Amino acid sequence: MTDHLTLEELDRDGAIRDTRAAFLKKAGLGGAAILGGGALMGALPSLASAATSAGDVAILNYALTLEYLEAEFYKQAKQNGVAKGHEKLTAFVNIVAGHEAAHVTALKNALGSKAVAKPKFNFKDTVTNQSKFIATATVLEDTGVAAYLGQAGNIKSKAVLAAAGSILPVEARHAAWIRDIAGKVPAPAGFEAGKSKAQVLAAVKATGFIVA
Repeated sequence: MTDHLTLEELDRDGAIRDTRAAFLKKAGLGGAAILGGGALMGALPSLASAATSAGDVAILNYALTLEYLEAEFYKQAKQNGVAKGHEKLTAFVNIVAGHEAAHVTALKNALGSKAVAKPKFNFKDTVTNQSKFIATATVLEDTGVAAYLGQAGNIKSKAVLAAAGSILPVEARHAAWIRDIAGKVPAPAGFEAGKSKAQVLAAVKATGFIVA
């Protein structure tokens, strides 16, 4: 058994599995790389009128879709007081919620009219049950790190790559932070492999969090 919690382990009883492949297909989440969120993206150049490759726009839209999910996840968790009584978790939720909201704003500004629309989400009790929230946040943050690592090489523009490169260290810090809160080793190995777009896409679809 690895030290990484998988979505399959998290959802043993099927409670959060309600795949909505239709939205993912509609948003174009089936034919390109997915980037994990978690960066200060203010340095991203505007893509609305720039001569940026379609691939780079697609990658940033994948990043935006995941940022939408993460931002809403933490927003709802914060509103529901999921961290009540847990000082370390409260700090984590408050800070990461701010990060993810900022990422969404920056990516939308960069993409302009090319930005995908925000989907609707149903996180079920993962944003009200403290133990399920911690487990789910761990999965989301670990997946974000692996997704970015596995797909960063697909970015063509040096400007976009330089700005998007700031995702990885912040995402890794989020992942290490929540893993520590969960009682897991923050950095379980000296090296880590990325995940393919197919692996990350399957993970996103399997959550059932995207409902429309």
